[in-house]
Amino acid sequence: MEELMIGKIHDESRQGEAFSSDKTTGQNYNKYFYIESYGCAMNFADSEVVASILHDQKIGSTVHLEKADFILINTCSIREKAEERIRKRLTEFRQMKRENPSLIIGILGCMAERLKANLLEEEKLVDIVVGPDAYRSLPQLLEEAETGQKGVNVLLSRDETYGDISPIRLNSNGINAFVSITRGCNNMCSFCVVPFTRGRERSRSSISIVAECEALFNEGYREVTLLGQNVDSYNWNNEETNENVTFAKLLEKVALISPLLRVRFSTSHPKDITDEVLFTIVKYENVCNYIHLPVQSGSTRLLDLMNRTYTREWYINKVNRIKELIPDCGISTDLIAGFCTETEDDHQDSLSLMEYCKYDLAYMYFYSERPGTLAARKYADDIPLETKKRRLQELVALHRIHSLESMKRDVGKTFKVLIEGPSKKNEDEFYGRNDQNKVVVFPKLNFKKGEYAMVKIHDCTAGTLLGKAIV
Repeated sequence: MEELMIGKIHDESRQGEAFSSDKTTGQNYNKYFYIESYGCAMNFADSEVVASILHDQKIGSTVHLEKADFILINTCSIREKAEERIRKRLTEFRQMKRENPSLIIGILGCMAERLKANLLEEEKLVDIVVGPDAYRSLPQLLEEAETGQKGVNVLLSRDETYGDISPIRLNSNGINAFVSITRGCNNMCSFCVVPFTRGRERSRSSISIVAECEALFNEGYREVTLLGQNVDSYNWNNEETNENVTFAKLLEKVALISPLLRVRFSTSHPKDITDEVLFTIVKYENVCNYIHLPVQSGSTRLLDLMNRTYTREWYINKVNRIKELIPDCGISTDLIAGFCTETEDDHQDSLSLMEYCKYDLAYMYFYSERPGTLAARKYADDIPLETKKRRLQELVALHRIHSLESMKRDVGKTFKVLIEGPSKKNEDEFYGRNDQNKVVVFPKLNFKKGEYAMVKIHDCTAGTLLGKAIV
């Protein structure tokens, strides 16, 4: 197994999942598309942009493969395992293509951008390949593909944000929604392929972001997650008013829509998150006390090789500052085991950093070299697979201890919980999340989905708080 994600899988990071959705909005369509999304939350948000673009062209979405004229796979390239899963899924569509030669199959997203036209040759059944900045060309490419003409558009843009498109919420519970605020990334971490698949960083108009969040609230949504590869570097200038909108100011604008609208965000880069952001979290009760702060390694030497631009000590000081200003803040992270040249001492540095920070949630992987990255060009992937797996398991084992300790500390406390729906295990119970992004399950009583409940915790598992609502 290449990757392990420990802790609950929350809405802002449905890593490795696929979903499709039927959202025909009551209209009649002559053609339908089926879409699956893999990888990070940005990919899921992009699929909702794709759905909107296609709906505008009278192409409806469906969850039924046999009904689809177009099968689209929105892909992830962040790790080799993700690409392997997508290629395996394509082989499952091969028989469908044999039985229905007019069926059009498209690869979208980061894998499309990374491999480009090679995908048409490597995967003979693929008809179109479309990168993350080229979704507006999708209707035309699908139309051309129906005539037998295969197509590729993977041009990266310096200004495309899809800010004028109102996404169609796929597979939505009607309570939580993703809202993209930036695209691309300028950080150039040596292990990461994102700058090459999503291009340079650009910020979306704050006016369009706030308008989208207001519309969601008016439609009944009660939580938005502001998305970006690095949300803290958000910066947009309103030329009409000459207002410079930083991420902290954007957070405030969204929080002011309504105290009933919860605001989350992901992902923060440790070098960029500011006191201004932390003070905004403190100021507004509806901005959640939860920060995803990827560290990647506890070794300063490896952080330098990774081009993370901070040291172990700098990161620890940032965590200390968060806990000083927001004592009950939930903190999660990403960790890579077995990066190039990692020694046992480097690995012990990661374990000791975990012991210091005691993360509430951690996403942990062993290193997977990605072609074209700085690490692939400069460093040998020289850690044996067995060593990578062993080190990963040690990180996982330590985090399991911390995760359970974190849950146990909340027993006896009372939390405000946004009800997201019925529990999967018991139809007489609701589940939701508290401010710190922990899942809470409690008896339904007379509460309704989308409402807030004050829940006192009486027990827990390693991933869930169990309680009773205070009526």
